[in-house]
Formats: sequence, C-alpha cells, structure tokens
Amino acid sequence: MNDNPQGTTPASPEDASARASRKTRTGLVTSDKMQKTVTVEIVRRYAHPVYSKQVTRTKKIKARNDLGARAGDTVRIMETRPIAKTVCWRVSEIVERAK
Repeated sequence: MNDNPQGTTPASPEDASARASRKTRTGLVTSDKMQKTVTVEIVRRYAHPVYSKQVTRTKKIKARNDLGARAGDTVRIMETRPIAKTVCWRVSEIVERAK
C-alpha cells in the first residue's frame, strides 16, 4: 500500500538525472524588448562535409527571462516545456554581463 496520503510518489533520483540531461546552449542576447522574453542568438561552427571549410550558422531562439538578462549579455539557456507559442527555452544563467 502507498504510504503517501496524496497518492503521488516523491521525486526520485532518476527524475533529477533526467532533468539534468536537458539541452543547454550559450548565446548572446540580441533583444530584450518583450516583457518576460529575450531573443538569444546561437552561433555554431562546423566543418562542411564535402569541402572541409568552416561554416558558421546562426539561429535566434526566444527564451523566458526570469534572471533579468539584457541586450548584449552572454547567457546560458536550457530547454524546457512550452511556455508560450514560440517559447520553449529559459535563461538558466547569465555568463557575462554586457559592458
């Protein structure tokens, strides 16, 4: 019989390890004009499969901003559940403030 009166099981260490395995990316905040959201630009470089030349690709991601990041800050973002129509990332750490 379950000893927990609420009928739910407490969080197990397996749940914590699953949470730790979420994707994280580091990028630059390009816009903070929205109330609770920032736009983060992610830059990735890889070797072209045929020509072996370094190729740069950028992607803009909208992330929930609870830490108060501003434009120009370097932040680490973490994947999370969908928060809004276009937001499914959140700012987990401000790595460096804008100068």
